[in-house]
Amino acid sequence: MTDKTIKFSIRDESEREMKRTLVEIYNALNEKGYNSINQIVGYILSEDPTYITTHNNARSLIRRIDRDELLQAMLKSYLGIE
Repeated sequence: MTDKTIKFSIRDESEREMKRTLVEIYNALNEKGYNSINQIVGYILSEDPTYITTHNNARSLIRRIDRDELLQAMLKSYLGIE
């Protein structure tokens, strides 16, 4: 008999939501003609919301993301660690 129980991890869901949010912010910055990566990095380093456009509510969205959690998720992803 195969166990079909699905394990749900709050951390995994949180990271997926963070990724979806970042993609929305990235797209909003691109739509306005910004270098999205540079703008997001500027925000992460300074926590200055003016790096993020208000277009498509991106500035409000970025404030929902905890920077420490974001940096941890990015480093884990970069290193290929779960």
